Amino acid sequence: MSAAPLLSMEHVKVEYVSSLGAVSAIPDLTLDIRSGESYGLVGESGCGKSTLLMAILGYLGQTGRIANGRIVFDGLDMTHADAATLAKVRGRGVSIVYQDPNAALNPTLTIGRQLIEVPMLHEGLDDKAARAKARRILADVHLPDPDAVMERYPHQLSGGQKQRVVIAMALLAHPKLLLLDEPTTGLDVTVEAAVLDLVNELRDKYGTTLLYISHNLGVIAKVCDRVGVMYLGDLVEEAPVGELFARPRHPYTRRLLACVPRLDSDKHRTTFLPIPGQPPSLSARPRGCSFGPRCAGFDAPRCGVAPIPEEPVSPGHAVRCVRWRELDQFESRDIEHVTPATPSQDRVLEAADLSKVYELGNAFFGFGSTRRLIANEDLSFDANKGEILAIVGESGSGKSTFARILAGLQDATGGKLTVLGQDLSRLPAHRRTLEQLSAVQMVFQNPDATLNPSHTAGFSIGRALKKFGVATSRKDLDARVKELFGMVRLSPHLARQRPGRLSGGQKQRVAIARAFAGDPKMLVADEPVSALDVSVQAAIVNLLLQIQARRGATIVFISHDLALVRHLADRVVVMYLGRVMEMGPVASIFSPPCHPYTEALLAAVPVPDPTVKQKHVRLEGEPPSPINVPAGCRFAARCPRKIGDICDTTPPPDRDAGGGHLIACHIPIEELRRVTPIFQRAPAPQTA
Repeated sequence: MSAAPLLSMEHVKVEYVSSLGAVSAIPDLTLDIRSGESYGLVGESGCGKSTLLMAILGYLGQTGRIANGRIVFDGLDMTHADAATLAKVRGRGVSIVYQDPNAALNPTLTIGRQLIEVPMLHEGLDDKAARAKARRILADVHLPDPDAVMERYPHQLSGGQKQRVVIAMALLAHPKLLLLDEPTTGLDVTVEAAVLDLVNELRDKYGTTLLYISHNLGVIAKVCDRVGVMYLGDLVEEAPVGELFARPRHPYTRRLLACVPRLDSDKHRTTFLPIPGQPPSLSARPRGCSFGPRCAGFDAPRCGVAPIPEEPVSPGHAVRCVRWRELDQFESRDIEHVTPATPSQDRVLEAADLSKVYELGNAFFGFGSTRRLIANEDLSFDANKGEILAIVGESGSGKSTFARILAGLQDATGGKLTVLGQDLSRLPAHRRTLEQLSAVQMVFQNPDATLNPSHTAGFSIGRALKKFGVATSRKDLDARVKELFGMVRLSPHLARQRPGRLSGGQKQRVAIARAFAGDPKMLVADEPVSALDVSVQAAIVNLLLQIQARRGATIVFISHDLALVRHLADRVVVMYLGRVMEMGPVASIFSPPCHPYTEALLAAVPVPDPTVKQKHVRLEGEPPSPINVPAGCRFAARCPRKIGDICDTTPPPDRDAGGGHLIACHIPIEELRRVTPIFQRAPAPQTA
C-alpha cells in the first residue's frame, strides 16, 4: 500500500438541481484513498454512498453537478476533465461493479461478445487477442469452462456466475481503482463468500485499489483496510477497520453496530438498538450536526452550530462529533429491552413426509419418460405455539415452496401439513375457510408486491379487517386500523398515504399490520427484512418479537441470513435441494456437531468483527438440478467431507445428536463432534 493517495476528494459538494432549486446530496466531503488499499463506505440508504461513486465517474446526469471542490484521480482533476478524457479514464483508470449484474449485462449479446468489447475499445486489440484475454480473465474469476461461458447469454448463468462475469469485465482493462456498489447484495451467503474471496484474490494479483460501499458491516469487516461512515452526505467517522469496530466514537456508528446481529448472542441476551426516527430529506438538512435530530445526546448550543469540525481520536481515526468523549453518558438512555415470547408445549404445526413435485410433461413431444421437478420431499418437522422456527438454505433449497404451501398459495402433492389440528396440505387458499385463512398469514420479502399502489396504506389493512369480519362499521374500521398502525409503531396519519410516499421500512410495517389484521395464530415471514437497511431491519425484528410476545403467535421465518437467524430463532431447519439436512435448537445448529452443509453456510457468514477468526470452507460448483436429483445424499457432489460411494448411492440416515438435534449424514455423530468450531476469537494483545 502506497502512502500517496490514488484518489483525493477535497471539499466536494454535490448538488441536484430541479425546478424547486438545488439540494445538496454531499455538502462538503474530504477523503483520500491510498494506492493499493481497500476502503469501505457504510451507511443507511440515502446517505450519499452511490452518489459519491457517480461523482467520481462523472455520471451525475443532467440534474447533478459538482458545485464545489475537486476530485483528483491519479493526478488528473476529474471535476474539470472533458468528456473525451473521462471516457479514457473509465475502464482503464476506474471501473465499477454494480449491485445488480442484470443491469450491467446486455441480455441480447453473448458473454464473450460483451467481454471482448472492453480490450478492443480501451487497448485497441483485435478480435482474436481480445477473445484470448477475455478467456483468461474468466479463468481468473474461477468460472469453469470459460469457452462455454463465453458462448452463453446472461439468462443462462446463475446470479453468482453473472456477478463474476461483471467483475471480470471491470478488471479486463486493468483499472487502478475498482468501485464496488453493493456487489453481493441479493446473493446467497455461500456465493457472497466466494465473491468476496475472489475480490481479495484479484486485489492481490492485480494490485487494484478498492472503494467498497455496503450496508453490510460484516462484508466491510472482511474486505476493507479502512472504513468511512456516511450520514446524509457527511463523512461522520473514519478509522482503520479494526479500530472502528472495536472503538466506534460517533453516536451514529455505535447505533449502526448495535443493529447488527452477531453469532455469539441471541434474543434472550441481546436487544437490537434501532436508530430512532428517519433521516431528514435533503431539502430539510438540519443546521449543525446532520445526525442531531436522531441523536440521544443532541445539545443544541454545541451540536446545532454549523459546521461540526472533524476531531482526531487516534492516528488514522477521526470523528465529526463535539460530544464523542461523552458517549457513555448519553448513549445508554434509550435502551429498550425486548422480552421474547416463551414457547409453550402446544404443537400448532406438524409437517409429516410433506412433498411438492411438479410434473413437467414428456421430454420429446409425448415420447420418453415424464420429467418431474422435486421442490420439497419428505419434509418432517414441527413447531409449538409462541415459537420461532427458522428455515434456512441457499436459493432453490425449497424454503419458499414450503412457505407457499403453508400459506395456501400452492398445494402439496404428498404427505401432511397439520396446522392447529387440521391438514392444510391440499387446501389452497381459495378452498380454505375464513378461520383457516386468518389463522395463517404471510409477510413477503417485497412489501411493494403486498400493497396496492393505487390505494392508501390504510385501505389494504381495512380490506383485510372486513374480509375476516373483525370490523364492519366505518367507526370500528377506522379505530381498528388506527390500533394496528400503533401496534407497528406508525403514525395514524400515514394510513392516508399511498405506499409510494412511504419508506421501505414503513411499507414493511404496514405489511406486518395487514398480516396481523385477522389475529393470525401463525405468521409466515419469507425474507421480510433482507432488502432493508440494518437499522430498519433491527426495528422490524424488535417489532416482530414484541407482537409475538403479546399475541403468542408462531412465526415461521424464512431466511438466508444465519446471523439474524441466530438472534431470532428458537429452532432451525436447514434445507438443501428440497430436503432437510439438519434441524434442532438454534444453539445446537451453530456449534459442532453439524452437517457439512451447515458448516459451509456458517463459514460463509460475513462476521462484523475483524478479531474473529473464521474457518475457511467454500463450496465448489452449483447445486444439482431438482429435475435430476442424486440418488444418495443431495449434498454429496459439493460436500468437502464426502466419505465415499455410499454418499452417492444411499440416502443418509437421520443421526440423533441429542436434545432434538438431528443430522442427515453418513458421517457418525462422534466424528462430527470432533469438527473444530467455525468461529474463534483472536487472543487480545498482551500489554507490557
